[in-house]
Amino acid sequence: MIEVEALTRRYGDFTAIHDVSFSVGKGEVVGFLGPNGAGKSTTMRILCGCIGATSGHARVGGFDVLQKPNEVKRRVGYLPEVPPVYGNMVVEDYVAFAGRIKGAEDPAKAALKACRLVGLDEVRGRVIDHLSKGFRQRVGLAQALVHDPDVLVLDEPTSGLDPAQRREIRELLLSLAAGDRTVVLSTHVLAEVEAVCERVVIINQGRVVSTARIADLAARRHNVRLRVERADEGLVQRLSEVEGVTAVHPAGEGSFEVDADREVRADVARRAVESGLLELSLLDSLEDAYLELTRTTGPDPRLQETSA
Repeated sequence: MIEVEALTRRYGDFTAIHDVSFSVGKGEVVGFLGPNGAGKSTTMRILCGCIGATSGHARVGGFDVLQKPNEVKRRVGYLPEVPPVYGNMVVEDYVAFAGRIKGAEDPAKAALKACRLVGLDEVRGRVIDHLSKGFRQRVGLAQALVHDPDVLVLDEPTSGLDPAQRREIRELLLSLAAGDRTVVLSTHVLAEVEAVCERVVIINQGRVVSTARIADLAARRHNVRLRVERADEGLVQRLSEVEGVTAVHPAGEGSFEVDADREVRADVARRAVESGLLELSLLDSLEDAYLELTRTTGPDPRLQETSA
């Protein structure tokens, strides 16, 4: 459904993204992750036809974003980080207005359906500026969905929301992900990605560093975290000498993260005992994988996977 090939975008001498390539299959829900400034929003804006690329191609449903922008926009619903709402409009009127712009066959009917889908029934007649941030975020989702797009691109849909509002939006995303709609979700809240997505595309410094399934990020890793009483000068050297250890990173007072290409916990524990080993655990969460991948600049071939 989505094909991004060698996408590059430059702003003068600054390259926001470089040679970005990935694909997303029909009905797939993919998390799009990366640090601030990594190039996530730039990539999504190109994908939705909001800005052009310096080079490379992006296709949605077989249509090139540059050559067939209107065909692409009919198939894509986009929610940027700041919802594009007009605060002085009534909710239902605004969503119907968005429907007319996006070519919905019956904008009023489409607006009613979208409002019901995202839980706006009780506030359809209210002015947008009078709503809570959580409801305004739902209005943004309604405008993205009003033309019933095949692809939904969401940039930080829970940004600035309180925990209760985050849960509401997460449950909504789960319901949206249950059908055939393709969803690309960008967020810094990794729990949302783990709850909704099966696969992630991770971008760092403008380059894709992983397109793996979340389960595989843990299954293919052997890195460990350890904490000791005394971080003596020889500890890093002793850990580095363990067969299979590729790097040792200080991670705070008495704490270290050890990169490895095989199972090393027993050997690491033996080397750390004389420093007063307090804790040793496998780094196997999405957060751990994300932090490791965004600490480097190059792609890890072990964590590359082509979508179905």
